Amino acid sequence: MDPALERLVTDARCRTDAGEWVDDPTTMAQLTQDTGRAWCSPDHKAFKRLINQFGFALAPTAMHSARTTGFGGFHLSVEADYTKIDSGADYWKRGTQGKIDPNTKKASIKNKSPSDILSLYSLKIRKSFGFGLEVTGQVGFMPNTSIVSGGADVRLSLLEGFRSGLPGILPDLAVGGGVRTITGTPQFQLTVAGLDAQISKPLPIADSSVITPYFGYQYLWIFGDSGLVDLTPATDAVGYCNYGGANLPGNADPTKPGLYDGQPICAGGSPLDFNNNVVFKKVRLERQRLLLGLNYRYEMVMVGGQFITDIVDPADAQNSDGDKEDLDGTPRQWTIALEVGAMF
Repeated sequence: MDPALERLVTDARCRTDAGEWVDDPTTMAQLTQDTGRAWCSPDHKAFKRLINQFGFALAPTAMHSARTTGFGGFHLSVEADYTKIDSGADYWKRGTQGKIDPNTKKASIKNKSPSDILSLYSLKIRKSFGFGLEVTGQVGFMPNTSIVSGGADVRLSLLEGFRSGLPGILPDLAVGGGVRTITGTPQFQLTVAGLDAQISKPLPIADSSVITPYFGYQYLWIFGDSGLVDLTPATDAVGYCNYGGANLPGNADPTKPGLYDGQPICAGGSPLDFNNNVVFKKVRLERQRLLLGLNYRYEMVMVGGQFITDIVDPADAQNSDGDKEDLDGTPRQWTIALEVGAMF
């Protein structure tokens, strides 16, 4: 499930399934006639849809009630998140690596059966500083990929901890925000920021247990940026060009007398495959999510579960008409999050 963005091209005739550039004159002439260019064109829409779903899976979960750990308190926990993706979509099949062949140690040319669920396992630590202020640090990894995530949250409980009088019957209320970013893949950089508001009410059981239901709202901003991607990785652009250096003074291109443009000099070859190195258009998206959770605490031990889902369709959550059009038809996603930890 590692990203394979080199397969996201608008016209597959420009490359073979193995990633070699198809440069025969007939194909190049047909591509030029149909697309206006004789090389591969990146599929920006597919990249946007892929980032949209990765962003939902890697976003801050805000998995906590509105009440903090208390003055000087710590909460150390392990969290497991399971997010539904549109695994049958073409951009998941083309845009991610398939199973590794045990003999050649290479991924398949297409991911024929992407997983329905993206998993994320994280270690989190929460620290309260009093006055309703709490900070969280997180680091996690996504199995079957090389992606590692990290980030931090901060929240402020505006109303918490009252046990008597009128405030004693009111629920706890908190607002906060978080950010997650990733490393581990050179193909794209992904950062997700979120703002949330939550309401919860602790319900004591006997004298040592507390069960706390909560719900909240979260607004996400997804920032996805592509690295430099070679759409024809099986063709060596330098070798295909028979590279003789850059067109600079002292190493002039004889076909461009007096013009030093810094372009590659190809001694008998062609520079066209250099055009297959591309950067996808940057992605800036929004999502709106509903948070429903429940945690149970017995003395120091706490376990919890949370369900997260889109409030509106991904396309309807966008402010840009272009983004609305590109995400039209993409389904809502959901995440089930589980947590176990200790509070002290």
